[in-house]
Amino acid sequence: MERKSLLFSIFLHAAALLLALVILAPLVWLFIMSIAPAADLAAKPLKWWPSTVDLSRYASLLTRAENSAGAAFTASLVNSILVAGMASIAAILLAIPAGWAVSRTPSIGWSLVLVIGTYMLPPVALAVPLYMALAHFGMLNSVFGLALVYLTILAPFTTWLMKSGFDGIPREIEAAAMIDGAGLFQTLRIVTLPLALPVIATSALFAFLLAWDEFFYALLFTSDQRAKTLTVAIADLAGGRVSDYGLIAAAGVLAALPPVLVGLLMQRALISGLTNGGVKG
Repeated sequence: MERKSLLFSIFLHAAALLLALVILAPLVWLFIMSIAPAADLAAKPLKWWPSTVDLSRYASLLTRAENSAGAAFTASLVNSILVAGMASIAAILLAIPAGWAVSRTPSIGWSLVLVIGTYMLPPVALAVPLYMALAHFGMLNSVFGLALVYLTILAPFTTWLMKSGFDGIPREIEAAAMIDGAGLFQTLRIVTLPLALPVIATSALFAFLLAWDEFFYALLFTSDQRAKTLTVAIADLAGGRVSDYGLIAAAGVLAALPPVLVGLLMQRALISGLTNGGVKG
């Protein structure tokens, strides 16, 4: 029995190590490309570790010199943060009451099915009506307009997640609070939302990541630095006849940092919700 347990433990650790290698290998190679000289990236056979470390690409991307690659990159970075942040906050504010209403009123569950149905549509199917609507209201090439477009993607998904989270909270807790004299909004604020913190944090994290990585709508509805996001800016770096693959890799590394930071913050929120949102007897 102990031998089987040892073999099973070795198998688990080997599987975990293999999974970590599969996930981290592309990221490590992306970083190596970002610090490798251009000659090393074009060498045959390929050099797996650079002969010298070159950090100039990061410096050029973070500079604000006019009409430079850095100016376009930093502007798109700010745009991505604004668009993803606004869309995620709006999606959560809509998803909390909508998810709670569907969870507590099963008879209107069909409405969530219709909402999720819109999420299943391919983005290109909605491109024309969204473009015409933005053009009509003068919101093309606008950070706010792009955030509204992203809201059509995020709201159905976050509503579905919030509904699943509220389903796991016993209704008897809310009923007990109302018996004690709490109103509906007091019950939601004092009882339900603290218990739902883990799913709120998870929904916010996934909403931010979806908005941060979106490319199709950002490419279609933006045209210059006023609203271009990081995904479009990185694609622009690869659009020339001669592409600096190291510069594209450096842009990818920098673009990955904000989601990582948001993930760490949301992880703390998840732990706080799990430890402080329990039911005390």
